[in-house]
Amino acid sequence: MKKDELALREELIACCREMNSSGINQGTSGNISVRYGERMLISPSATAYSALEPEMIASVDLNDPKGAWVGPLKPSTEWRFHHALLRDRKDAGAVVHAHPTYCTTLAIARKDIPSCHYMVAAFGGNNVRCAGYATFGTEELSTLAIEAMKDRTACLLANHGMIAIGENLAKAMWRAIELETIARQYYLSLLIGGPVLLSDDAINDTHKSFAGYGLQDNNGKKGKKKS
Repeated sequence: MKKDELALREELIACCREMNSSGINQGTSGNISVRYGERMLISPSATAYSALEPEMIASVDLNDPKGAWVGPLKPSTEWRFHHALLRDRKDAGAVVHAHPTYCTTLAIARKDIPSCHYMVAAFGGNNVRCAGYATFGTEELSTLAIEAMKDRTACLLANHGMIAIGENLAKAMWRAIELETIARQYYLSLLIGGPVLLSDDAINDTHKSFAGYGLQDNNGKKGKKKS
């Protein structure tokens, strides 16, 4: 295994553990993937994050629609939408899927997240869509998720959870945590009469501001919040 691949596998494992320690996921319900050349490295199915070792991460061929993989453990059951996003989206270098409490609460109610906060712009538009429902791990769910992610960097999954993408693992994790923060704020605003939504012009102004606003990733490199 090359050093750069080993480092990426170790970073993926660290992000899996961060998902649970940050509270945006529980148990092994979430999964994370990252692009490595023409392959996708993805957390394995039903394996405790505390037990993960670099060699246990599944490696999937991005050019194979059937998801041919290499490794001692099967890739996550949700490999299909990870595969589609990393294969087809130039802005997707990593994908985070989790079941955070507030995102999932809104997804259970099948609610989009509207422009209740200017940071909604961090996800590419003036809302975060909620995809329709399909059984976990199916091609149907992948299709619904990809549609909800059109021109967006995150979505909710009906009665399920959320997805966020980023240019790298650090950016995808940042978006996942930011999404749960906004979901919590939106949920709480609904309890006191509902939010006052920002106009499309206000969100567009935020997009323009993000163009020059840097984000420090976990490696200390500056990225941009603009999608």
